[in-house]
Amino acid sequence: MSLQMFDLTGQRALITGSSQGIGFALARGLAGVGAEIVLNGRDEDKLASAAKALAEEGATVHQLAFDATDHEGVRSAVDGFEAANGPIDILINNAGMQHRTELENFPADAFERLLQTNVASVFHVGQAVARHMIARGTGKIINIASVQTALARPGIAPYTATKGAVANLTKGMATDWAQHGLNCNAIAPGYFDTPLNAALVADDEFSAWLAKRTPAGRWGNVEELVGAAIFLSSKGASFVNGHTLYVDGGITASL
Repeated sequence: MSLQMFDLTGQRALITGSSQGIGFALARGLAGVGAEIVLNGRDEDKLASAAKALAEEGATVHQLAFDATDHEGVRSAVDGFEAANGPIDILINNAGMQHRTELENFPADAFERLLQTNVASVFHVGQAVARHMIARGTGKIINIASVQTALARPGIAPYTATKGAVANLTKGMATDWAQHGLNCNAIAPGYFDTPLNAALVADDEFSAWLAKRTPAGRWGNVEELVGAAIFLSSKGASFVNGHTLYVDGGITASL
C-alpha cells in the first residue's frame, strides 16, 4: 500500500455545478492529483472562466454545458461526450440550490425547484453516467449531501428533505450498482464559506452561533472537502459503498 492508490492520473472526472464554490474546489483538487476534469454548468461564460483558471494551473479541462434537471438533455450530453472523448470514470453530483423561508409560507414552486435541482439532478446525471460505467464494470460516483442530511434548522425544511433524499438515493445506487463494479458514496459538508451560504457568512450573529455550535469553532474552507473527494474517487475506497462521509468540523457528533 502507498500513496499511489490516491493518484488519479488517467482518470476523467465530471463534476456538476463546478463553475464556482464547492464544485470548482473539488475540480481543482482532483486535477491536482492527476485527474482530467470535465466542468459542468448552465452559464457558459462562468464555465469558460473556470476552465481557463484550471487550464492555467496545468489541468486538462473539458467544458460540458447542460442543465442537470433536464433528463434527455443530460443523457444526450453524457452520451455525446463519451463517444467523442472517452470514459467518464468519476462523477461528482454537486449541482444544488437553496431557498430560505419558514415552512408555513414556503412557496410551492420553490419546493419543486429544490426537488429538481437537488434530487432529480442526482438521478438524471447518475443514471446517464452509470449506464456507461456499468458496461465497463467500474466507476466512482460521489453525491454531495449536506449536514442537513442529518440535522434540520429553521427556514430550510425542504432543503433538509432533499439532502436526506440524496443520502438515501446514494444507498440505492450502491445497492443496485456495486455488483457492477461501481462505488457510490456521498460527502456531507457542514457549514462552508461558499456562494450558496453568502447570506449566512455575512450574518455576524449566525457566524457567532456557528462558532459555538461547531466543535472546530469556525466555518469550513472549501479546500477542506478535497481530501474526502480524492479518497472516494480513488482505489483506496474500493470497498466503500453506500456511505455518507460527514466533513463538518464535528457538528453532527456533538449536541
